[in-house]
This record gives sequence, structure tokens and C-alpha cells, in this order.
Amino acid sequence: MINKKSKGFTIIELLVVIAIIAILAAIVLVNVTGYIKQGKNVAIKGNLASVTTNGAVFYDQQSTYNGFCASVNFTAPSAAITAAGGVAVCDANAANTAWCSCSTMKTTSGEPAGSTFCVDSMGYNKVTANVGACAARCVTPDNGVCID
Repeated sequence: MINKKSKGFTIIELLVVIAIIAILAAIVLVNVTGYIKQGKNVAIKGNLASVTTNGAVFYDQQSTYNGFCASVNFTAPSAAITAAGGVAVCDANAANTAWCSCSTMKTTSGEPAGSTFCVDSMGYNKVTANVGACAARCVTPDNGVCID
């Protein structure tokens, strides 16, 4: 009898290796997705923080907030917020003496579903969970300050 030693892998061995790789990939994907969302929330907060500074500069130059929400001082950070997956709104009060801006946040372990981040001309900046739409925090009250 000739004793042939097999070389290579059996189909079962290959399937086991593929299953292990698939399980590890799924674990990594879940963790990476969470970190991506957290990174997007940081970008949203950072861009809204720059809106606060831009608002102060705008008021210093114009002595009013009339047109602030349509100016590049808001639209440039707003575009970056949209790129990060948020939806930014801005509203100045009727007297154009104050403004409020708010954005939706991504749902993460630190930011529950429905979270919004709001900043205003008075220096308010806060994430509030489960408040719903930003319009309820900024636009509807029309007083230029964030409502919790």
C-alpha cells in the first residue's frame, strides 16, 4: 500500500476559519460604528461652538443679529454639521437682539435617541436628551434663547 499524506485544508477547516473571521469582523464593525457616531457628535458640537463665536463677531460688526442666520457665519458651520449627519436650525428673535441655534445628534451610548445640542447668544450650550425637534427649542419660542 502506498501511504499518501494529504496536503492542504479540508472544506470543513476552511469553513471554520471563515466563520471565525466573520464573527470577529462583526464585533469590530459594531464597535467602530459607535466610535464613528461619537466622532460625528463631537464635530456637531464643535461647529455649533464656532457659531457662538461667529455670532459675537457678527453682532460686533453689525450691532444687530438681523441676517445672522442667513450669513456665512452660520451657513458655513451649518454645512459642516449637515456633513456630520446633523440638522442645524437657527433663529433670531423678533427684535434681532438674540439668536438660538440647535442641531440633532447621532444616537450613541452617551447621547440617547432624540438628543439635541443647543447654543445661543447668551452663552448657553447643552445637550438635552429626548426633547424632540430643534424647532421646539429654538424657532417656536422665537425669543433667541434655547429652551430645555
